Amino acid sequence: MTLDKMAGIADNLTSIRSTLPAGVELVAVSKFHPVEALMEAYSAGQRLFGESRVQEMCLKVPALPDDIKWHFIGHLQTNKVRQLLKLHPYMIESVDSRRLLDAIDGEAARLGTVQNVLLQVHVAQEETKFGFTPGELMEYFSGREFENLRSTHICGLMGMASNTDDLSRVAADFNAIASLKREIMAECPDLRGFNILSMGMSHDYRIAINAGSTHVRVGTAIFGDRD
Repeated sequence: MTLDKMAGIADNLTSIRSTLPAGVELVAVSKFHPVEALMEAYSAGQRLFGESRVQEMCLKVPALPDDIKWHFIGHLQTNKVRQLLKLHPYMIESVDSRRLLDAIDGEAARLGTVQNVLLQVHVAQEETKFGFTPGELMEYFSGREFENLRSTHICGLMGMASNTDDLSRVAADFNAIASLKREIMAECPDLRGFNILSMGMSHDYRIAINAGSTHVRVGTAIFGDRD
């Protein structure tokens, strides 16, 4: 990693933070970037980092400061849950099925911890993206199935917009996710701590913020293209 690239990380963070309204958190998506790059961001004050592979987190977590809040943002297989929870992630953003949610809950109970999660919603046009449909989530909450969780706290929703240059479609996707969150809260007004809406990446986070995003996941605009 060149000195120029490392020096640019702090400047990039300053630039992005200047565009975020009060109350919007920045998750620095550090997947595939070296520990040196993460330390440069850490030195510039960044504490929330997003990783998408358990194996990569296993290498980075012990090599970096303890006060980092790790967000797992990639597709998580149930057979990797135990390995991930041993790393004590602050948040698992990409819970995309009831089977995965139950696996996380069981493992967190076994460890004697409470795991923060977001439920991933699928509204994008691409079938390759993971997540619950809006209908599945409404069924889950209207049936109050969350009351069966023992060691998991559902903190909100995560979602992605369609991969398209049609900005009106992108905005519509983000608005649909935000609307779903409001519907869930209206259906279950006693939900506590269900206040996170994680939407938006390097190319569309401003649109996501306009729709109500509270957490944006930005990687390339901070760290540049991965080596």
